[in-house]
Amino acid sequence: MALFPTWLQIVAATIIVILGLVAGYFLHKLSAAQKKQAEQLAELAQAAADQRRWVNDSIQILARALLDEGIGLTEASIRIRVLLDALQVDQAVRDEFVAFYTLAEKTAHIPILQDWKQLSRKKQFQFELEMAKLETEYRDFALDAAKRMIGRSF
Repeated sequence: MALFPTWLQIVAATIIVILGLVAGYFLHKLSAAQKKQAEQLAELAQAAADQRRWVNDSIQILARALLDEGIGLTEASIRIRVLLDALQVDQAVRDEFVAFYTLAEKTAHIPILQDWKQLSRKKQFQFELEMAKLETEYRDFALDAAKRMIGRSF
């Protein structure tokens, strides 16, 4: 007489095979999910690299435009500061290009876009005088910083 009847051994073997198939199915699903996640992470990394490259290109364009006098110093400073902040540059870079940060900070109270248009001509003129004074004060520092930006990636 056998320790376990044959039919019980068949049932046990069938359960083991079914559990093996279920485990294999879920292992396959897990593998597919991991592969999809890896692809998504690679896509995100590529998108982040593309965005960083675009921001760096924008900084280069602004620096060249500033040197070619195609953009005002105040506007360039504000835009470059925003782009450097978007790149989350470290403190050393912020210190190196402090002229842009300082000028942007000193002109932050001046209205822009629609708010500028709503100002009286007298108030616009006052702000323009203030910007001209600040631009004269920081011009050499900002132009030097712009020259150092050319060809550099952040």
